[in-house]
Amino acid sequence: MFPVTWWEIGLLIAAGVGGGLAGSIAGLASVSTYPALVMVGLPPVSANVTNTVALVFNAFGSVRGSLPELAGQGPTLRRLVPMAVLGGLAGAVLLLSIPAEGFENMVPVLLAVAAIAIALPRGKDVGAAPTAARHIAEGVTVGVICVYGGFFGAAAGVLLLALFLRTGGVTLAHANATKNVVLGAANGVAALVFAVVAPVHWPAVTAMGVGCLIG
Repeated sequence: MFPVTWWEIGLLIAAGVGGGLAGSIAGLASVSTYPALVMVGLPPVSANVTNTVALVFNAFGSVRGSLPELAGQGPTLRRLVPMAVLGGLAGAVLLLSIPAEGFENMVPVLLAVAAIAIALPRGKDVGAAPTAARHIAEGVTVGVICVYGGFFGAAAGVLLLALFLRTGGVTLAHANATKNVVLGAANGVAALVFAVVAPVHWPAVTAMGVGCLIG
């Protein structure tokens, strides 16, 4: 049953605000939002899929705030967003294909991956001209990261941000804007799958989604 007290609603809204801020700036939304969902009593799988659906609100706000930096990035986004969509879809299907106990056993490993991703040094702007091979490698890497994002999501944005800083020759603001769109596409398609066939907890989505949008 959820929620049972007003403080739980307040906790989820506050976690959503924190996740919205962290997600927009550095792709760390799930590090704040997922633990809050577990804290109020959702099982790990339900917390994970609920978190993904709630973060659609974060993606909407982040992309809207990034519109100035997205100017001129159309070709890049047309190349990367399809890979993100395929990756997010694959991650969602993978999550729903394994037993709940298997996911619960994987959570410590996934959190460790997230912690390592957070600790990775940020890349610096690079000036090398893009090549076809580089574009292919970037697209494949985006797909792999988005599989992870659709499956679990914590720190997937950090991995994407680090990738774009190393491959795009762009500023942090432009790389972050690209990350917001790519991660939003992956989360969006995973959220659609979860909304239809997964144990999404809609009251939690509402409370946390409001916070994410504010953040």
